[in-house]
Amino acid sequence: MVPKQGESKPRRRRKKNTGEGVGGARKRKLSAEQVNFLEMTFGDEHKLETERKEKLASDLGLDPRQVAVWFQNRRARWKNKKLEEEYTKLKTAHESIVVEKCLLESEVNLSLVFLCMFKNMFLKYFISLLRLSDLDHSFSFITPEEEIEYS
Repeated sequence: MVPKQGESKPRRRRKKNTGEGVGGARKRKLSAEQVNFLEMTFGDEHKLETERKEKLASDLGLDPRQVAVWFQNRRARWKNKKLEEEYTKLKTAHESIVVEKCLLESEVNLSLVFLCMFKNMFLKYFISLLRLSDLDHSFSFITPEEEIEYS
């Protein structure tokens, strides 16, 4: 049945999971020994070859599909952990760079303050020299052209 314009499709409800897998067998939780053994093997190699999967399943008394799914889930957790660690490193580096940037900005601002102070001091000194020259006509400024004449 095709819904007409403006109508929505009827929703299908999922069947509740009764804990049974394919073929009606209940999903078994792995024992601590099985998990430890799988963890040790995962530490050696993250990928799972067919022969290795069959051997692990046989040694642990599990279905090969269950071993494959465990490895797939473990690789996903391992990848997420690596991403979180990389994120933490990058975040720390970013924060230290932001702090360094703030320090450099404060140095620049301080330098600008000192530059303004020295500029004001120079202007005051220059103005006082001009006043002195106005009071005493014997004091005069020599232009570069006049300096050449005196040489």
